[in-house]
This record gives sequence, C-alpha cells and structure tokens, in this order.
Amino acid sequence: MLARRPGRVKTAVMDADPAATTVAGASGAEERERAVADQALAVAAAWSPPDAPPSWWLTAAILTAIARDDVLRAVAAGIPADRVPALLLSAALVRLAGQRPDDPVARYLPRPGGEQPPDDGGFPAAVAAFARAERDELARLCAGHRYQMNEVARCLDVVPVLGRIAARDGRPLALVDLGTGAGLALHLDRYAYRYRLADGTSLTCGDPGATVRLECAVRGVAPVVPDRVPPILGRVGIDVEPHDLADPQTYGWLAACVPPEATAVTRFAAAAAITRSEGARAVRGDVLDVLLDAVAGMPEEATVCLLDTYVHVFLPPDRLARFDALLDHLSRRRQIEWISVDPLVPLGPDATTTVQGLDVPAGWLEDNRAGGVFGVVGHVSVRDGVRTGQVLGRSHPSAAWLEWLDRPAERTRPGGRIRGT
Repeated sequence: MLARRPGRVKTAVMDADPAATTVAGASGAEERERAVADQALAVAAAWSPPDAPPSWWLTAAILTAIARDDVLRAVAAGIPADRVPALLLSAALVRLAGQRPDDPVARYLPRPGGEQPPDDGGFPAAVAAFARAERDELARLCAGHRYQMNEVARCLDVVPVLGRIAARDGRPLALVDLGTGAGLALHLDRYAYRYRLADGTSLTCGDPGATVRLECAVRGVAPVVPDRVPPILGRVGIDVEPHDLADPQTYGWLAACVPPEATAVTRFAAAAAITRSEGARAVRGDVLDVLLDAVAGMPEEATVCLLDTYVHVFLPPDRLARFDALLDHLSRRRQIEWISVDPLVPLGPDATTTVQGLDVPAGWLEDNRAGGVFGVVGHVSVRDGVRTGQVLGRSHPSAAWLEWLDRPAERTRPGGRIRGT
C-alpha cells in the first residue's frame, strides 16, 4: 500500500547507505533491489517530508512504488548505481505515462499551469498495471537516458548570495553555470522571486510581471534579498552534454525529470520558454577541461560567479581535488566567487562535510542521516589562492523551503579546501 501523504516513508530507510546495503544470504540481484528500494524511499523522505504541501503526494507515491512493486524494483535494479536508478526510473515512468494519455496512470500527472490531480487511492493499482504492461519500454528508456533534473526553483537559493556579492563589490556579475543542462539558471534575472516569512509577510525580488514566478517558505531568519537581481554582463553554461530545448524529444525527457508536482512542472515550462527565446552560450566539455577558457571570456569589469547546484555532490574526491586546484589557478588571474547548493558529501547518511569543505551547524549531519538530503548553500571567495567561505543556509531539494543562518561562521585559509577550525 502506498503512502497517501508524502513523507510517511521515514527515517529507517536512511540508516543504511544504499550503495553498501547487503543482506545476509541474499543474491547479488536481491542486494541491488534492496539498495534501489532504500534509495527510492530516502529520496521520497527528502522531497516529500510530513509537512510538505499535499501537491507532493505523487512524487512520494511514484518513488514508493519503485521501492515496493516487484516489477519496478527489478527494472531499477538493472540500472547501474551511478545513474541514480530510483530517480531515472521515476523519470521514465512519467515520460512514458505522458505518452500514453489513455492509460489510467496518466490522469494522475499534473500539467503546466494546471492543478495537482488528487490522490483518490487508485494510483497504486494503476502504476502496478502500467509497470507490467510497459516493463520492456521502461527498461529501454532507462538504458537510453540519464537523469538530469533542471530545477529552476534553486535560483531562490542563489539570488541572496548574488545580492551579497554585488553589495560587497559594487560591480556587475558574470555567471558561469557548472553542469548547466538546459541553461535555465543562466536567465535568473528574468524571473520573479518571493520569500514567504513565518510572520505572513514576504520578501520579493525581480519583475513582478515575470512569467516565471518562484517562491519558497523561509525557515529561521530572513535572508537579505535584493530588490532586483544584480546586473549580469556575461553568462555561459558548461556541460558535457548541453541540452537543446528546441528538440521535442530532449524537452520531453527533461520535463519528465522534474518532480510531478504542479508548481514544479509549471515553472519548468515557463523557464524553458524563456531559455528557448533568449538563448545563452553553452560550452560542451568537462568542467575541469574548459572552465579556464570560459572564465577568460568573461568581461573584466564583472565579478565571476560560478554557480554549482547539485553538481559537485556527484564528483568523486579526486575530481573535487582537481577542481580545487583549478580554482586556485584561476584566482591568480581574477577573483572567483563559488556559490554551491549541494547535499552533504559523501552523498547519503554517512556524509561528513560540504563539497566546499565548510563546517555546518551542529545537528545538520544527524538531520541528513535521519531525514534525507537537503541542499547546503555555501559561498566561497578565492583571491590569489586564499579562500574565505561560509555556509549560509540549507534548502529543500526543489527549493520548497530555505533556512537561512543568522550569523554564519567564516573560514579563511590559503589554498585548497577550507576546513573548519
């Protein structure tokens, strides 16, 4: 039986590292299925906690189905672990269901600009039947794609940091979006932002008439939000495979990677329309190979800001170390601002630090272990090899909430990653 409300999947699934889960006497296939189930339930707990709006029910229900249904779990277990099987299969389910409008499962999918279809109790049976009818096609979709979520709402986490940088330097900005995907973050100055405070008031930023309207609930203290996004003189995205939203197949797959929640699919469609009309330069290649040239092409009068949202969390330690060395090299030429919104690493319940090597407040490691991943908002400035960095807050994976710190601790050190003292 699937959970009717998000977040009923709770902390027991977070107590084991999905990649390392083993069961005494279990076969390799059984161990892979167990790992996939743990991964799916952990993501459901993070994305759809008990206090999530009801519109997140379908996201939790799909992930729970992947964990509980024999057919779906077996399909997911056949996906290499480094391709995030639970999320890849969830995207394949949404994509294929959208192409089967007469199937009962399709009626549960939200449409851009529409309301979230309600949970009427029929989804578990519908998705089970769909999985059995479409098992081979689901496996084919997963084999031919990678999961890549282009969550434009994460710009809500980035804008306060850009405001801090512009207020400090008094200069326009140049954005370099790492792992840019479809490039939605490169147009963050075209969006409207609303930060809902606990007292019922709101902080706003940007053009109130914008077609892309992003909002989140603020937990704790209010961040300092600029009235408008600071001026942007240059923008470039870097990705090993930049996506062309003008291609219907590419667009359809990226849309399927968005959580099936009404506001999420609506903002993706609106942001994609802006990206298609505006365009931005994209550099194809590995960040470690092309970042130097990308930064060299930015206007000298602008402050270079590297945007990293859920990218570095997937880099192994040796590549993180190479990125650190590259930052030191870049900073000998000009100051670099690195804004990171990434889960704690290593990804999973055994995480110990951030991708930037910054300390986090007491309790965050336990929160990650017990309640699922969240994005850590960090800001590191690098000049002449000297780094100054702060953890500024944390956020929901789809930016449904943002928790800002009152007095973030600052760390400074020459070269390499910043370590707490």
